Amino acid sequence: MAGAHATKTSWRLQEFVAHSSNVSCLALGKSSGRLLATGGEDCKVNIWGVNKSNCIMSLTGHNNPVECIQFNSSEEQVAAGSQSGSLRVWDLEAAKILRSLSGHKANITSLDFHPFGDYLASGSMDTNIKVWDVRRKGCVFTYKSHSQAVRYLAFSPDGKWLASAGDDSTIKLWDVTAGKIITEFTAHTAAVNIIQFHPNEYLLASGSSDRTIKLWDLEKFKMIGSSDVETGAVRCVLFHPDGGCLYSGASDSLRVYGWEPDRCFDVVPVGWGKVADMAICNNKLIGLSHHQTNVSSYLVDLTRVKRSGGAVVQPTEPSPKGSTLRRSYERPMTTCSGPQRVKQSSESERRSPSSEDEKEENESAAEIRNADDYHEIFQPRNAISRSPPKPGDLFPAPMEDETFIVRASSVKEAMTPMPEKQQLKKPPIAMSTPVQRVEPTVVSAPPRPTTTTTTTHTAARPTASDPPPPGPQPPRAPPQATTAAAKPRAPPPINIIPSSRKEPIGLNVADFRPNSLHKGPEVLGDEEAQSQIKKGHDTMCVMLSSRQKNLEAVKAVWGSGDVKNCLDMAVAMNDRSIVVDLLNIVNLKPVLWKLDLCTSILPQIEELLQSKYESYVQTGCMSLKLILKRFWPLISETLKAPPSVGVDITREERLQKCKACFKQLKNLSNVVKTKADQVGRHGSAFKELQLLLAPLDY
Repeated sequence: MAGAHATKTSWRLQEFVAHSSNVSCLALGKSSGRLLATGGEDCKVNIWGVNKSNCIMSLTGHNNPVECIQFNSSEEQVAAGSQSGSLRVWDLEAAKILRSLSGHKANITSLDFHPFGDYLASGSMDTNIKVWDVRRKGCVFTYKSHSQAVRYLAFSPDGKWLASAGDDSTIKLWDVTAGKIITEFTAHTAAVNIIQFHPNEYLLASGSSDRTIKLWDLEKFKMIGSSDVETGAVRCVLFHPDGGCLYSGASDSLRVYGWEPDRCFDVVPVGWGKVADMAICNNKLIGLSHHQTNVSSYLVDLTRVKRSGGAVVQPTEPSPKGSTLRRSYERPMTTCSGPQRVKQSSESERRSPSSEDEKEENESAAEIRNADDYHEIFQPRNAISRSPPKPGDLFPAPMEDETFIVRASSVKEAMTPMPEKQQLKKPPIAMSTPVQRVEPTVVSAPPRPTTTTTTTHTAARPTASDPPPPGPQPPRAPPQATTAAAKPRAPPPINIIPSSRKEPIGLNVADFRPNSLHKGPEVLGDEEAQSQIKKGHDTMCVMLSSRQKNLEAVKAVWGSGDVKNCLDMAVAMNDRSIVVDLLNIVNLKPVLWKLDLCTSILPQIEELLQSKYESYVQTGCMSLKLILKRFWPLISETLKAPPSVGVDITREERLQKCKACFKQLKNLSNVVKTKADQVGRHGSAFKELQLLLAPLDY
């Protein structure tokens, strides 16, 4: 058995329904790696224990979807920012709201607690950074240097610096004491999504949508390394606690990097998709991802991952500070780093909300859902549960044939059940009916036999690693009697078709199978099976052949270097999917953008923003952001300039193009305003565009 456990390098730990609507953000407690907070479009913050089956605590009070969430260093407090720009801080040990803060004018996009003091930094789409005194409920500093949304904030381990990264492709380093900027890094060519300080040395890592990771020396303020281009945008990086390597959460894989010289030590396949956060606990790396209402957790055994150019490096004690040539941070004696928690303030010292806060903070609540886990984690007596236990006791690796799945076992009050076929065939879709609570249960699937195939039916989203078996399904126990209000109903209509879907929308595969499959375990003959497969095959071949011809024609024009002519041809083909493919390429190459190209693209963007396909909407939003960033100053200056003296044909042509672009941007401004009230990431993207389009009204 021990040998079987030692064969897995990565595996899925659990998958559970975290909110009644889409999950918008999540965060792991970095000190322990065993505490998880999730924020959703239902305006709630839920607290979970990693590998625990039930929600520990549910925090309410926000009136808008939660966009960003973060623990403090001791994991006694959690802060959450909403779409409206408001902040709330909860005391988890006291199970109450600690502060309600407001001052931002747009979505909160990033949060970080100071490692020692009672200070909190927040970044927003309004391009501002604010540092708050949580005890006194006041804004200490406001930094206004970014030109676009601030995507990530991080305090240095010694608490003296604050690093910020944004959509303007820059990284800025601030002196917290002086309240001024120290330096700015500009080597990235796209939005910077994440930044991480080295735990000991004066070193900073950054990940960007340009698909690269860069490392910066904070003594000489220069770049010392850059990774090769990854498969997608870099959204998650993490230094090993001893600082020996850097982990990058790439799409469906974990990459291990070194520097000076730059090199990739190892690539570990992990099925987490787009990982949202990572932490390290007891030589295990925990990665989390979310999709719709579900959250999935994955583990990677770091003792089986290469951290150098040779063999696997066994766990060692962290190297002493100052052992490297690069300068190390000077920390206070009462450090908060490490797995154990340090009491920051006693119960009597915690400031109660003042009278001016009562109305707003009384609406917030911290409801304990699981008293046993709450007392175990947040009110220990003799031992600290969140400290890593002895090696080998935490997160044991499963056998090769064993998988862990979490399913929703009970839904209280008003969850509308889906028909049985849809529960087996389709991933869960956010319901319009509110869900009071979902308590997941851990189910261990038995080893799969070689002759027959069985499966564990769950309400969670199926993944590629757990496909449903073909043929008839095993019998199910009859459901309990339900009331009239709980009878199965059809799911609500889908306004936006998600880009990550893996099955046809609105279709049930069982409806296309022969009736014999529903009556009993009869086996189809070869001819009958082939006839079923060939249904619609000719139609699909005609469609794909037509698309191939269109792509070949566009490719031939693309080779000539005339991007505008290539796009005009795609528009004339009346195939929007080809237009989207071209825009995705142009969006990655800013040098291809020209003013005359904007006149052709803007009318297509108006159609994409109103499409029912999520991928089309995302492409349209990205193209419009790039146009506003690169060409709005030129358009504005050209329209405001006085008439020229004499004949200037080039200037007249530029003026006509600017007028056409301005007219199309005004039309797009109306479309964006009508969609800015949506919730979730679509509403967030449209609100950001609304801010960028605001100068058109002046």
